Amino acid sequence: MSVRQSLLAILDQGPCYGYQLRSEFDRRTGSTWPLNVGQIYNTLERLERDGLVGRGFTDEKGHVYWQITDAGSAEVASWLSSPVVRSGATRDELAIKLAVAATLPGVDVAAVIQAQRRASLEQMQSLQRAQYTGADPHGPQQLAWSLVVDSMIFAAEAEVRWLDHTEQRLTRHSRHTMGLELATEHPKKGRPTLSRRDDPVATAER
Repeated sequence: MSVRQSLLAILDQGPCYGYQLRSEFDRRTGSTWPLNVGQIYNTLERLERDGLVGRGFTDEKGHVYWQITDAGSAEVASWLSSPVVRSGATRDELAIKLAVAATLPGVDVAAVIQAQRRASLEQMQSLQRAQYTGADPHGPQQLAWSLVVDSMIFAAEAEVRWLDHTEQRLTRHSRHTMGLELATEHPKKGRPTLSRRDDPVATAER
């Protein structure tokens, strides 16, 4: 989730003060990812440093209104017109946990997977039961909320399918062939380099 670009996109509609920005962000995301005011102002200060927003007028209540610059509007246009690229190097906590668990001698990986599957199914079912509680059940805020919830449901479904796939793969390996004892050789300094053949992003491009 890009808080930076989202706040910029809101400011592209007109000047806002910090708490107002938080409220507008909540309206447009169904309050699924609540932001605190401190996070809003930290982001605004970084945007100001980068020349994308500036401080405008202050109202009678002391609210400082932030306004977007031309460079900020250009960044919003670029963000909206560009696809989200998911880096092959993104660290997924669950994938790393199971990869490590699968190589630890004595660890019951099946039990780890079963516990995660139960949690993922519970989350998916909870999301499927969720009901919008806003005032207008057919308005734009309900639509924004449902889009975010649908995304979370699909992600949970994909996670359960991946857990099933992982469990099936692991059943084809005996535990003694999977366990990795601590290496006796001293590791070389520096990060290991991936060949293009080993790079998952490069492989997917072919």
